[in-house]
Amino acid sequence: MRERFVLAALIACATMSITMPALAEPNAQSPYRKLEIFARALAHIEHSHVEDVDEDALVYGAIRGMLQVLDPHSAFMDPDEFRILTSDTEGRYGGIGVEIDVRDGWLTVLKVFDGGPAARADLRPGDRFLTIDGQGARDLPIAEAIERMRGEPGTRVQVTLRRPEVEAAVEATLTREIIEIDAVEARLLRDRVLYVRLRAFQETTGKELRQALDHAVEQTAGKGGVAGLMLDLRDNPGGLLSAAVLVADEFLDEGVIVSTRGRSERLLREFRASSGGTRPDWPMVVIVNGYSASASEIVAGALRDHRRAVLVGTRTFGKGSVQNVIELPDQSAMKLTTALYYTPRGVSIQAEGIAPDVRVEREIPSGVLAGRAGEASLEGHLGADDDAPRPADRGTRGADRAAGRSAPAPFADDNQARMAHEVLRALITSR
Repeated sequence: MRERFVLAALIACATMSITMPALAEPNAQSPYRKLEIFARALAHIEHSHVEDVDEDALVYGAIRGMLQVLDPHSAFMDPDEFRILTSDTEGRYGGIGVEIDVRDGWLTVLKVFDGGPAARADLRPGDRFLTIDGQGARDLPIAEAIERMRGEPGTRVQVTLRRPEVEAAVEATLTREIIEIDAVEARLLRDRVLYVRLRAFQETTGKELRQALDHAVEQTAGKGGVAGLMLDLRDNPGGLLSAAVLVADEFLDEGVIVSTRGRSERLLREFRASSGGTRPDWPMVVIVNGYSASASEIVAGALRDHRRAVLVGTRTFGKGSVQNVIELPDQSAMKLTTALYYTPRGVSIQAEGIAPDVRVEREIPSGVLAGRAGEASLEGHLGADDDAPRPADRGTRGADRAAGRSAPAPFADDNQARMAHEVLRALITSR
């Protein structure tokens, strides 16, 4: 992309005519004929626009535009944006300690990382950005918003936010610092139930989960062992597919974890559980909500389809598409939707989500759970196949009765986790 795009396009056409004889004489339907139109438009802009133009900006804008017409998750990333994505998957960056996404057209806080600048300033999930350093955030691309909030440690960023059920705007000045994202938070409860919250599916998630499980096994050795497991996937928007497979594989010893299908539902890849290193068959519940998406849904769907865990909470987001990151020669990249993923039972949850076995709404009002957030609410989302099987609500009356038994409630301020804990205790007792 360092060369002029006109020349590159013409060279590409010439190369195709030599190496691909079938395309040497493109007909009116050939996409390569459109390159002439694009090259001519680019030449007119470069030659005739009233001001000098930035050639990189023109080409980047054209690629961005191509991807924007496909679906909400295909996107172009310039070199700076691609570096941000890379740092996200590595779990370390300089910023204010929030995770954001676009919800109903607004840049919205999904997660606030404990101990970071945003947490100390009392930013909360559900807060919507009005301004970032004085610039309106309503129509700000998410990549640009992230770039504005990140920066050198010690520098400051000013934000104003709209908080649900609060009339006045919330203002905050935050000092950036190095944010280390721990993908896994774990604690052992008094009844030997291990509570594990997965914050992100990044490169370290599988390793961190194994360490947390190993530590719990050591703590309970000689005391009866781990009695059960609570896996909390709430507000986890996903991440690396490979990390999701590793997480599910910890608890499954055989069978399909997830499969991906491309055009015409052609099977592209199937990920299967391995028998080595599988954890004991602990009773298990998974907590989900409307912002459990993508990799979170892969794990929840796999554990549910294999009847390995009971799902508690609310319907998941419904992001059932797979994006491949394609790096380009100048360190920019495309994030391109190439497939849909399917749960072990062959179910696509695209724009549908997964309904929990035990539905529990969150009692405390929260912007994160306000309304039905999901893939189907995104403009231009990929439609689910009307003929494909759908995730249905499984019978829950038995689980609901079991959940009603008296049990300790260590999650006094979190009714979803409290109910999940009671369901788990009922599963433990029934064995």
